[in-house]
Amino acid sequence: MIDYIEIQGFKSVKNMQLELKPINVFIGSNGAGKSNFVSFFKMVHAIFNQQLQRYVIEEKADNILHFGRKMTETMFGKMIFTEDAQNNNAYWFNLAQTKEAGLFIKQEGSGYNVSRDENYHNYFTKSNIEETSVTRDGSFRNNYLKKYLSNIQIYHFHDTSATSMLRRECDINDNDYLKTDGRNLPAFLYYLQEEHPKLYKRIEKTIKSIAPYIDKFILQPKKLNKDEIELRWVEKGDPESSFNAYQFSDGTLRFIALATVLMQPEPPKVIVIDEPELGLHPQAIQKLAALIKMASNKTQLILSTQSVNLVDCFETDDIVTVDRSQEENQSVFKRLKEDKLKDWLDEHTLGELWERNIINSAQPFSK
Repeated sequence: MIDYIEIQGFKSVKNMQLELKPINVFIGSNGAGKSNFVSFFKMVHAIFNQQLQRYVIEEKADNILHFGRKMTETMFGKMIFTEDAQNNNAYWFNLAQTKEAGLFIKQEGSGYNVSRDENYHNYFTKSNIEETSVTRDGSFRNNYLKKYLSNIQIYHFHDTSATSMLRRECDINDNDYLKTDGRNLPAFLYYLQEEHPKLYKRIEKTIKSIAPYIDKFILQPKKLNKDEIELRWVEKGDPESSFNAYQFSDGTLRFIALATVLMQPEPPKVIVIDEPELGLHPQAIQKLAALIKMASNKTQLILSTQSVNLVDCFETDDIVTVDRSQEENQSVFKRLKEDKLKDWLDEHTLGELWERNIINSAQPFSK
């Protein structure tokens, strides 16, 4: 899992150092910087896939650097990964501006058994490159980093419109892993049905618990095109019915995708989801929280949310507040501490404290 993360000069984040836990739920007002933290992982994903230059063209350097190119010259990111209490691996990168208003990797480092406050001891470094050398270099150390970086997956199921990828048919053989936007959801569920039938039945049962009108899913190749599959379902009480994914409500469709992500047999090492509660009924949110807790036994969860109901389902130490500091002109990240909130939590839930603005940048007002 990611044990430690450091970001400097990225979007609304001027300077941030944070320890991460198995479950990390980021809360804050609109515009505080939660989504910017999530988008940092999108940039890391682009770097790992040799697509930094494409990412910079699409996002623009002015939108990546803290308050733009005139205010911030370079951007820094660092992650330390651990699998046991004795060893760690680390990756950091420093992006600098080009004359053409782009960005390049001024320097990057890959490390083994490193300390948090040192960026050169036990590191190999590369300088002045357009794309990362980590994925091109077959060294033992970089092979470890490739394994870590390829196991960070950002899921976004916000688009449930009529043209959404979630609602479409897909290639039946596109089932190695669930894609970030769920475009291969039918194929992946079909794979689970055929290769992990007990787990598939648990996923189906979980979905039916919040959508009781579903009797069962129909997952089979199309008769006129064996290479394609779509998600179909039978309505409870009408065994002759056969509806497609276009008949699902937005919330039901999102929950199907989320349940599949969180219950899959071999999840990525790190799962990042921005506002998973969108469109979900309060009962579904409670079920979602239970799935997140169960999944944390196998994977690390990084979530941003606006849901008071979802926050109420977690422990105090799982919550990271994000506030926009006017004095420091940046997003401020602080993890809640049980001991500081003990008196308040004797009478209120975490969600109530957040809703009433008692929690302020992770420092509660005096009671």
